[in-house]
Amino acid sequence: MLKVFKDWIDRYFADEQAVLLVVLLVAGLSVVIIFGGTLAPVFASLIFAYVLQGLVAKFEKKGISHVVSVLIAFTVFVGIFLAILLIVLPMVWHQMTAFLNESPLMLKKALDWLKLLPQQYPELISPELVQEWLDTAAAKTAEVGPLALSFVSSSIPGIMALIIYLVLVPILVFFFLKDKKLLINSIVSLLPTERTLLNQIGDEMNDQIANYIRGKVVEIVIVGIVTYLGFVAFGLNYSALLALLVGLSVVIPYIGAAVVTVPVALIGLFQWGTGSEFIWMMVVYGVIQALDGNVLVPLLFSEAVNLHPVAIIVAVLFFGGLWGFWGVFFAIPLATLVKAVFNAWPRDESGVGDPESN
Repeated sequence: MLKVFKDWIDRYFADEQAVLLVVLLVAGLSVVIIFGGTLAPVFASLIFAYVLQGLVAKFEKKGISHVVSVLIAFTVFVGIFLAILLIVLPMVWHQMTAFLNESPLMLKKALDWLKLLPQQYPELISPELVQEWLDTAAAKTAEVGPLALSFVSSSIPGIMALIIYLVLVPILVFFFLKDKKLLINSIVSLLPTERTLLNQIGDEMNDQIANYIRGKVVEIVIVGIVTYLGFVAFGLNYSALLALLVGLSVVIPYIGAAVVTVPVALIGLFQWGTGSEFIWMMVVYGVIQALDGNVLVPLLFSEAVNLHPVAIIVAVLFFGGLWGFWGVFFAIPLATLVKAVFNAWPRDESGVGDPESN
């Protein structure tokens, strides 16, 4: 048994660069797990800087200096940042408040509909079963008050964190763009001179991660705006709130679209019932989802991520459980990184562990 284990170590960890890669991966994972919450503004700023770096590169190709290119890209970022902060968020907050105010009426409609089920389907649903559902709903409703109070209390630190984000993120984005080469060279100088394996994996991942982040941000914006326009055209209540949810749902492959369909359908049912407006609204929503998956995604993501759907779902669950929203957002790049490491990992194929070689 020990010989088998030793042969396995000799095969996969005989290369010094492989050991270095393991150390770096473990160290990076530990930093994210331990200090992930504290460094969240840094990670968010890195994402925005990644998105804007493409714009900076385009200006530099036209002969514009690096500093001026950074200033132009940063001005675009600040403009979009302020538009979201002053226009989009207040609209979403207003609709969320309206939804919470009208939720008791929606609950009453749902309970009235439940009471009619035994009359409509007497052979399937009994009055006792409906009463059990009503008792459960009443018990859950009684818990809403304490939960709301707890949410308000826990929101105070969240508001302070939001203020920190609003101040730190733009500053960090500017310096990440302006001093990109200086920061990268500082990190590289700490690594060993011989790092062929790291360079191979880094080159493979750099374009894929940059393409993924930029494409995903553009996809969120396009899907959110188109969905909002479609909902507004039908006069659907809480259009901005639902469009925001639909836009963010593209972050989670497969699962996001299925989950966000539930609130869209429920709001439509409460507003129109099962009439033609509801049917047409859901048809348009389905067309938007189909165009996103079959047209927009292939156009945006020039480098396809060759991962099996099962691997993607497992990555979303695993990294999402570790790091929440950012883990879900980076699930595919992280899964691609794992695959790149596996493919590039040095192996001793000289016959170690082969009985015929002994």
